Amino acid sequence: MLTSTAALYRRVWMFAWPAILSNISVPLLGLVDAGVLGHLSSEIYLGGVAIGSTLFTLVFWAFGFLRMGTTGLVAQALGQNDHQETRQWLAQSILLALVIGFFLILLHRPLLDLVLPLFNPAVEVAEQARIYFTTRIFSAPAVLINYAIVGWLIGMHRPKGPLLILVLANLVNIVLDLLFVLGFGMATQGAALATVIADYASLMLGIWVVRGTLADRPGTFTRAMMLNLTAMRRLLLLNRHLFVRTLCLLGTQAFFTAQGAQNGNHILAANALLLNMLLLISNGLDGFAHAAEALTGEALGQRREDRFKQIVRVTGYCSLICAVLFFIAFSLLGRDIINLLTNIPAVAETAAAYLPWLAAMPMFAVWCYWLDGVFIGAVRTDMMQHTMLAATLLVFLPVWYFTRDMGNHGLWLAFSAFMLARSAGLAIAYRSLSRSRSWVSDNRSESVG
Repeated sequence: MLTSTAALYRRVWMFAWPAILSNISVPLLGLVDAGVLGHLSSEIYLGGVAIGSTLFTLVFWAFGFLRMGTTGLVAQALGQNDHQETRQWLAQSILLALVIGFFLILLHRPLLDLVLPLFNPAVEVAEQARIYFTTRIFSAPAVLINYAIVGWLIGMHRPKGPLLILVLANLVNIVLDLLFVLGFGMATQGAALATVIADYASLMLGIWVVRGTLADRPGTFTRAMMLNLTAMRRLLLLNRHLFVRTLCLLGTQAFFTAQGAQNGNHILAANALLLNMLLLISNGLDGFAHAAEALTGEALGQRREDRFKQIVRVTGYCSLICAVLFFIAFSLLGRDIINLLTNIPAVAETAAAYLPWLAAMPMFAVWCYWLDGVFIGAVRTDMMQHTMLAATLLVFLPVWYFTRDMGNHGLWLAFSAFMLARSAGLAIAYRSLSRSRSWVSDNRSESVG
């Protein structure tokens, strides 16, 4: 038993470390933009990119089910050794990503006109946000297809693939940010254009990685597979809960940014830096969540509930260790990181005042990140939706409302309570399903090959 558990720890770690590195690299795209623009002469560029990137996230991450849903379905198909079904979910997810990406480009101006006023930014900041969004939206197809590819690779137990894809994206983005923003003086538009080019470069690499993964596996892509409406309907039905869940999460983050904007450009810019640092934390913790997604999905595909629960325990312990390390790192080095990201004294001082909230966040949030991975692998997205709705409507908004007199501290308190509520809700749901022994009986994956 001890040997088996030790082997599982090694397997989780070997799966998680590339996922941690690749996930940490995701917010680096925003951190690089923020760091370069934070060294320009005015804070309006940083504020504009903060709102513009939040708008971009609000629109694009609403379709994060292209990543999460694909992982759970593919992991269970892999557990059943059904290689044709793993191709089915890849084909369907890419087709869906293309359709959504096309319509986002087509409708991006009315979307921007609808959402931007909600932030009520200063005129000069709003103009920079508009420049950033209208440039970066043209990466929609690349970003969404990459969601599907990354989800498929995680489900196929190929975590090094997403790492390669995202490392390339960051390298291209860093080089082009420095060239366009500091070299050519393109400011906000240069930062957005650099990210667009990086997104398409990473897509090309993603396609190459997928081809390599499929080379030694049986099965073929067919037209019938692409046009299988039954499979597409199942994909959409399984992910409708993830869509609602993601909208709640993004709505909370957008509300957070909008409320910060009401308190002036210094608060807006400081919160932008701290939220980018929070993305670094959350994406790092998600490394073990990704391990949980792939490994629990495989175990349930094999209908091995004992193995499933063992994986849950091991990934939980690993997630907690990672959270403690993040807490220590940001407690000791948080001010130094802030100073690296901006040389505007007022913004740096403001961000430092709220740093304790950020440093404590890993301990509040680790549980919901980890359990998200468990429920994605189990394809129990309904529970994720219910807990997110409750945390948003019954915790975040009421706590914010009753702490408005605390200003930005009240906003951070509400966000911390929101994370704790998500964790508690998912823990209750996990305990309920475990007591009723419902994990295997509720997760029978139908072959659609």
